Amino acid sequence: MKKLHLLLFACLIFTATAFAQSKDEKDVTAAVEFMRKAMVDGNRADLTKLAADDLSYGHSSGKIQNKAEFVEAIASGASDFVTIDLTEQTVKVVGTTAIVRHKLSAQTNDGGKPGSTVLGIMLIFQKQKGQWLLLARQAYKLPTP
Repeated sequence: MKKLHLLLFACLIFTATAFAQSKDEKDVTAAVEFMRKAMVDGNRADLTKLAADDLSYGHSSGKIQNKAEFVEAIASGASDFVTIDLTEQTVKVVGTTAIVRHKLSAQTNDGGKPGSTVLGIMLIFQKQKGQWLLLARQAYKLPTP
């Protein structure tokens, strides 16, 4: 009976360890949430803060933006996210690089025209001077439900 309890305890510890996020994974997850909120709010200062100077921001249409273009499009309202919901997110940290994948469902109001989109997203964050910054993003279209 004692061995069974030890075995169960070991399984619980292993399971908890296997599913626990590292500090870097938690920090990257927080950076993604900061980005989501900044994009909905259109907050120029926050958008500037989260993006690396060498940002390559790819849209599902094939359009690529640099940092200044990305920030301006969101902050000016040309690309207006009313809501952004992220699901099925995974975070993989390798050294000072993090790969984030998720499904993005959004309500938009680009140019005053309401719309919705469902996209697959891959984000690359890089740790620079202790902060996780968005270095690259690529979106691809998913079928709408």
